[in-house]
Amino acid sequence: MKLNELTDNEGANKTRKRVGRGIGSGKGKTAGRGVKGQKSRTGVAIKGFEGGQMPLHRRLPKRGFTNVSARDFAEVTLGRLQTAVDAGKLDVAETIDGAALKRAGVIRREKDGVRVLGGGELTAKLDLDVAGATRSAIEAVEKAGGTIKVAQKAEAADATA
Repeated sequence: MKLNELTDNEGANKTRKRVGRGIGSGKGKTAGRGVKGQKSRTGVAIKGFEGGQMPLHRRLPKRGFTNVSARDFAEVTLGRLQTAVDAGKLDVAETIDGAALKRAGVIRREKDGVRVLGGGELTAKLDLDVAGATRSAIEAVEKAGGTIKVAQKAEAADATA
């Protein structure tokens, strides 16, 4: 085999369609755009236009709002924690917080904190320090003999005092 004999696989490169190059090409004259009118010209942006009638996206009412103070938690299930412990990624002896979960590859980023959800089975005795947890998750951790420190409840207690 020589360098000049090298070729791409069949169908690897698709040649672009050259429009407006004579009637024999099949895409000559109007280049597949039909005839005249706004849509045959360049720079047309009429996606929501309904011929002067009020467009659908303006007829429908606005609803809801975006809560700017809402916190976005990195959520972890108990089953996911147990899997990480079984794989040897999490050390049961040390306190497990957001940084430890990130190092173990359980979460990608901490966001506004870690929230533990009650899905799955937990058999390992874990010492967790997280921003939030569901009631079922707290019960499951304590049933397995571990402890869970939830920062969210501490903040709520400070607000009421």
